Amino acid sequence: MKSKSLEEVENQRKRLIFRSGHRGTKEMDLLLGGFAAQNVPGFTPAQLDEYQGFLENNDPDLYNWISGQEEPPANIAALSFFDALKAFRHV
Repeated sequence: MKSKSLEEVENQRKRLIFRSGHRGTKEMDLLLGGFAAQNVPGFTPAQLDEYQGFLENNDPDLYNWISGQEEPPANIAALSFFDALKAFRHV
């Protein structure tokens, strides 16, 4: 697997931060947008890929998993950033 250039990684970070803050529901815009702004700049390339895949899920499922209303699937719960996302509080 070819490693990404620094420019590719930075572009991916920018896309993920933007996409996190423009989900379509205000709650998720605030939650994921705030989390991404604080955390995505420090993510490794592997974590960026994980987060990108995570964002492919629909907002109701994401909200229920993050808020603890539903148990997330094992592959979601195992993501390196998921515990930090559950603990994140938008202020």
